[in-house]
Amino acid sequence: MSSLKDTIEKIKSLETEKKSLLLEIEELKKMADTKAAALESEIGALRDEIKSLKILMNGQEPSVDRKLKK
Repeated sequence: MSSLKDTIEKIKSLETEKKSLLLEIEELKKMADTKAAALESEIGALRDEIKSLKILMNGQEPSVDRKLKK
């Protein structure tokens, strides 16, 4: 009977560890999503800055943008 009791305890321990690992995975996924959103925002700002600098340097909008606005 001792072996059965040990097996039951091992199963309980493993189930507890599994729950903990699943929670950690979910938290890491949320962190990754947050980081991806921040990077998307930063990239958008950098693109806007490039566009503004090109306009400033050329005195006009880039040709690709002019075609899209017509």
